[in-house]
Amino acid sequence: MIDLYTAATPNGHKVSIALEELQLPYTVHALSFDKKEQKTAAFLTINPNGRIPAIVDRNNDNFAVFESGAILIYLAELTGQLLPQDVKGRSQVLQWLMFQMGGVGPMQGQANVFFRYFPEKLQGPIDRYQHETRRLYEVLDRRLGEVDYLAGDYSIADIATYPWVRIHDWSGVSVDGLQHLQRWMKALDQRPAVQRGVLVPQRETDTANAVKTAQAMLVR
Repeated sequence: MIDLYTAATPNGHKVSIALEELQLPYTVHALSFDKKEQKTAAFLTINPNGRIPAIVDRNNDNFAVFESGAILIYLAELTGQLLPQDVKGRSQVLQWLMFQMGGVGPMQGQANVFFRYFPEKLQGPIDRYQHETRRLYEVLDRRLGEVDYLAGDYSIADIATYPWVRIHDWSGVSVDGLQHLQRWMKALDQRPAVQRGVLVPQRETDTANAVKTAQAMLVR
């Protein structure tokens, strides 16, 4: 059994989607950012950085894992799914996973902050992060013009990237003209495990509310 500590954010949805895809039993512990539950002493023993998501694997001596990318790798290795075992195949998945972790997530996160939440409308930072996010989308689009999924077969790289790209409108970033990226998004939209995963920890009736919660995490 996996304990999942999460909230309705793109990074949180990565892990809930993976758990659904892998059909692993898990218990959801939804953390309230308003109450700063991610900063409590108890949670800091699980994630010293005080961020979500994090997991505790009860079947493995209560082993704790934090950082969404590290969690995805752990779950994939635990089950032998969504991450190839051959060196080249594994490397391709990890390359695109790191592309999301080091590029799409940070850049789009900053686009959200300056476009939606910063008290002043600073056009320079808004343009910078929106343009960089769009450039990264274009990289994804070119790749997806060659293969069905980012590493060829469906993998944790797709699971990591999708929750961010699906909220592109909230970041003020267009996907117009990116037909391969749009095709990929629609394919993931239709996966039952993805549909279930984005409802964890609870159904959000307003996408804006979900992303606002994510941004509260960024600035605390």
